[in-house]
This record gives sequence, C-alpha cells and structure tokens, in this order.
Amino acid sequence: MSILVNRSGDEDLCQGGHFTSNFILSPSPSIDVDGPPRKRSRISDPLILRNREQHSQKAVPSIEILPDECLFEILRRVSCIRDRSACACVSKRWLLLQSSIRRSEIVSRPNNCNFVNVSKMASATTTSRGFRHPDSGAMDVDDEKVTAPTVEADDGDSEEGIGRDDGYLTRSLQGKKSTDVRLAAISIGTVKLGGLGKLLIRGTDATRGVTDVGLSAIARGCPSLKVLSIWDVPSISDASLCEIAQGCHQLEKLDLSHCPMITDRGLVAIAENCPNLSSLTLESCPRVRNEGLQAIGRSCSNLQSVNINDCPLIGDQGVASLVACAAGLVKIRLQALNISDLSLAVIGHYAKSVTELSLMGLQYVGERGFWALGNARGLKKLKSLAVSFCKGMTDSGLEAIGLGCPVLKHLCLRRCFFISDNGLCVFARAAGTLESLQLEECNQITQTGILSSLSDCKAKLKTLSLVKCMGIKDQNGCLVPLPVCNSVRSLTIRDCPCFGSQGLAVVGKVCPQLQHVDFSGLTGITDSGVLSLMENCRAGLVKVNFSGCINLTDDAITHLTTLQGGSLQLLNLGGCRRLSDESLKVILANCPSLQDLDMSKCSITDHGIVSLPSCGGGLPDLQVLSLSGCSQVSDKSVPILRKLSSSLVGLNLQRCNLISNKAVGWLGERMWRFFLPYSREGSLFSLSTHTSFSSKWGFQVAGDICADGGSEYVL
Repeated sequence: MSILVNRSGDEDLCQGGHFTSNFILSPSPSIDVDGPPRKRSRISDPLILRNREQHSQKAVPSIEILPDECLFEILRRVSCIRDRSACACVSKRWLLLQSSIRRSEIVSRPNNCNFVNVSKMASATTTSRGFRHPDSGAMDVDDEKVTAPTVEADDGDSEEGIGRDDGYLTRSLQGKKSTDVRLAAISIGTVKLGGLGKLLIRGTDATRGVTDVGLSAIARGCPSLKVLSIWDVPSISDASLCEIAQGCHQLEKLDLSHCPMITDRGLVAIAENCPNLSSLTLESCPRVRNEGLQAIGRSCSNLQSVNINDCPLIGDQGVASLVACAAGLVKIRLQALNISDLSLAVIGHYAKSVTELSLMGLQYVGERGFWALGNARGLKKLKSLAVSFCKGMTDSGLEAIGLGCPVLKHLCLRRCFFISDNGLCVFARAAGTLESLQLEECNQITQTGILSSLSDCKAKLKTLSLVKCMGIKDQNGCLVPLPVCNSVRSLTIRDCPCFGSQGLAVVGKVCPQLQHVDFSGLTGITDSGVLSLMENCRAGLVKVNFSGCINLTDDAITHLTTLQGGSLQLLNLGGCRRLSDESLKVILANCPSLQDLDMSKCSITDHGIVSLPSCGGGLPDLQVLSLSGCSQVSDKSVPILRKLSSSLVGLNLQRCNLISNKAVGWLGERMWRFFLPYSREGSLFSLSTHTSFSSKWGFQVAGDICADGGSEYVL
C-alpha cells in the first residue's frame, strides 16, 4: 500500500493507476482516477492547488475588463435617465465615468433601435460584485456609503430625454462628506429631480476630499447650477473652475473662500462664460490678482454684490476698475486689502447705485480717502455704511460722509479711534435721515456727544448701540440740558464698565419710548438705576437683557415685572448670581406674555421650579427656558419641566450637575420636539448627538442634516 500511495507527498503524482489526461486543466474540482479502489491520495502539488483556488473565485464580469475608453463609449449611449442612474450605482469606476460625460456627448437611442433594459443589466452586475441595486437603497462604493439616485419610474420604457434642469435642488456637503464620489453622484442623480441649483461645500476630507475631478463632474452634469459656494477646499484649481464656467452658464453667485489654488485664469473664464453673475465673494485667495477683477467688471454687467476679503495681490487697479465698469453694483464689501485713497475716491464717484458699503481693516487708506469718499458726491443712494478698524476715519471724513450721503440710514463704526464727540455731532446734524447708529470701541465718544447727537437727529433715530466704549461714563443729568428723543425704540449699552445707575436714570428720561433694551455686561448698574429706568419707560418694554449684571437683586426684578411685566416677551437674566427663587415667582405672576426666559447661572433651586405652571398657568406662551448653570436644580424639578412640554420648544439644562443622565433621558423621550442640551461635570450631552434619541425620534439638527434630508445625502 505504501508503494501505491506516497504518504509523504514528495511526488507530484501517485503510483499505480493513472490520472486522466485533462486532470490539471479540468474545470471540475474532483479528480478522475483509473484503478482499483484505494485510500485517497494526498495532493500537494502547488499548481493543482492554485488551479483550485482560481476556480473557487467568482468570475470577473467581462465588461470590467474593458478599458475606460470603451466603457465611456458604451455609457454615453445610455440616454435613459433611469438607466444612467442604475449604471452609476454599479461601482465607483462606473460612477466617475458616468459623471465625466457631458450632456452634449450623450447619444440618444434611434427610434428603430430595440430597447434594452440597462437597469436589469446593472442590477445583475452589482449583485455579482456585491453591491446593491438602486431600488434597494444605499450602496457602498470603496467604503463610502452613498444613497442611490432616486428616480421616479415612468410609464413604459419610452423615456429618452435627458431631463429638465430648473435648478430646484440644493445640496450641502461638509467635512468628511465632501468627496469627489458624492459630487459625482449628485451630478447624476439630480437630473430627474429638477436639477441642481445651489451647491455648498464646507471643508473637505483630509485623505479623499474634493478635487477638480468632483467639481468637474458637477460642471458636466448640472448646467442649471446658479449658486456655487466653496469654503476651505485647497485642492480645487482653475481647471475645475474653467469647467464650471463652460458647463454652468446660468451661474449667478460665486463664493470662493480659502481656495489657494484659484488664480485669475479661473475668474477670467467665469467672466467670459457666465454673463448672469450677480454676486462674487473672494476670501483668502492669495493668488488672485487685479486681472481677474478687471475681467469680471468688463464682462459681468449684472454684477450687484462684491465681497473681497484678505486677497493680498488685489490692489487699487483691480478694485477701481471693477467699480468703474460695474455700474449696477448695489453692495460692496472690502476687507483687509492693500488699497489706498484712490479706491475710495473711485467708489465715491462711480458707485452711484450702491446702497450698502462696508470697509474693514483698510490700513493704507488715510483721512483723504474717506474725505474723498464723501465729497465725490456719487453715493446718492447709499443707505448703510459700516467702517471697522480704519485709522483713516476721522471727524473730517465722517462730516464729509454725512454731507455726501443724503439718504444714509444706518451707520456702524467699529474701532475708529479718532472719532470724537465733535465729529459725531457734525455728522448727526448733516445726516437728517439716520435711523440706526452703532458705535463699538470708539473710546473718544462720551455721554455728552451721544446726548448732543440725539438732540440733532431726534426725529428719525430709532436704534442706538454703544459697545465697549470706554468714554461712556456716568454723568449727572443736571449738567447738560437733557433732550427727549421719542423716536428711539431700541437701545444697547453693552460692556461699558464705567456706565452705571446714574447713566441708566438719564437713559430713561431721554428715551421714554424704549421697547428693546440690552444692558448686558454692565456691572455698575444697581436696583436703583433699574427702578428709575422702569418708571420712565412709557411704551412698555418688550425685550430686556440684563445678562451679566451681577449687582442686581430680586428687588430689581420685582420693579421690572411690576411696572413692565405686562408687555415683556423676552427676559434675559443670565449670570445675575444674586437672583433667587423670588425673582422666578414674580416673573411667573406678572409676565403673562413671556416667551423667552433665560435665568442661567442664577441661584434657582427646585423650590423655584415647582412654582412654574403645570400647564396653561402663568406662563402659557413660554417657548424657551434656559436654566444653564443652575447647580441647585436636581431631579426633583424634572417632572415639572416635563409638564411644560405643551408650549416649550427649547430647554437648556447645561451644567446642571444634580440632574442625572437617567432623568434627562426620561425627559428627552417625552419632549422630543426640541433641542435639549445637557452636560454633567463638563461633558456636553445633547439629544442631537445621542444615538438612541436621534434614531428613535428622527431629529433634524443643523449641521448634521443637509438640505436633502439625511446625514448621508439623497440624490
């Protein structure tokens, strides 16, 4: 027996009897042996084992052997939208090839050609490769989950059209979801659903993010694209932007932010091929020069809005040429550019249609530039002007703007350190239509200048905002004749450390018709100042913000709710640490119309929460309640909060450390309609990120859910 069978396996074939001649080449896994019955032979030949392994593997579809050129010719002859979507679901290779076909390259099926159901062919191919048919939902393409294109079935098999592109759809990709594969799927799947009209890309995946391939797919498959916004995508270049220009002639809004590879070549292509461009935003594009802006100005006659920020190679030549050529400009925003007085002089002369002008961080623009901006007398339609951190803005420039802008309604000055009371008063007398005045970190402005300005523009001014102005200090009202400005409805005095109760008493006398007040961060005001203000407000306060006023006590809230509680709709008392349950009780008793209540970081306990109505009580309209940082609120308050679910749409329990995870889970299951943040010992927990809650109730959280209705996009 040992002679017949080689137990050691050293010989290639066994002795005694012979194998069939087609033993090695036989496709059957069995072995044909002629001879008497004997013990099974031990087969160790590597060639035979390798042959078995090859036969055990599934055969690769023959169509996958074709090169890309041949497969491209096949796919471009598939004109049925449903079949094209089915083919795109086969594999990543098919998807990318499908998306590289232009609309003009698709060959329609002749009338005498028999119809072939490509969907069934694609289904068979996907089944053999381990993918799923489009009708079955999502597929996996190289470990990337993409929802299959959803295409409505048509009656019969006569569909031949490529589809209408009216630009109804919006797609938004963020972070790791921003890949070429997803863009290719969008370009194929949005055809039958009305066409892609708006595409937003926010960031990109570090390893397989958006490149020129994905953006070119959008250019070829989405001719209806009207809005394109790309932020922080460093891999795209002029190549894809030129493709967009050639394929998306209806483009109206272009937003490029932190795209270092974009140059003038891409902007010139947009200017030559997209005549409907109405809005252009360039931010942190270091390779864009003046030539790109000049081309936009020459070719885009419909341009209405320009926003240029932090583009170091753009200077006076580009800005001046753009403004001079684009006569229809309505909105101009320039920030952190290397431009001089010349650009502002050109804007003042040629920007005859501009209604909004924003100038920020222009370090090379001097006093002459702002003087020329106003004295050129071309800004006849300017209604809103914002100037931030421009050392050239002085009293003379502000006076010239007041005289040269006859319909100016809104003025915002931030960090303009050389504006004084004199310039503000002269401007107030010249600007007879001013309705809103905002001053931030203008430290030379004092209370005297503000009161004088109010006396000069008291007929029109409705909104006054003073933020971080160190010159705004308490002043005895008897020293200056106090004007009465009945037109002011909204007043903000925020983070002015020298402003206290005396100033608050003056405010009540000067502005008796206030409805919205914001005094957040004023640590100097006390109960007496609040009482004086409340006694002089005649119109009835609607929105009140005292957040961060650490010296207020329960007496101040009692005065506030007693005198103004009937009209209050929003009350923010966050950070007022001396407020206790007594404040919550008087709010409950005197504020029937309150909709938004913030008592974060106050000394609220379970006893105060129990005072809240069970349902339909003292606060029937309450929609938002914030108790963040109320460390004395525990699980005992949870049942009361649960009873408020009939009216609440927002609840904040962050840093309420005595509320357990179990209680929050119970509360969340019964109050699933709104966002409920909760944190314990520094770790933030929210229903928007809690798996069981989101899967059970179907939350839609901004930032996690795209406009197409899912964390994975739906085509």
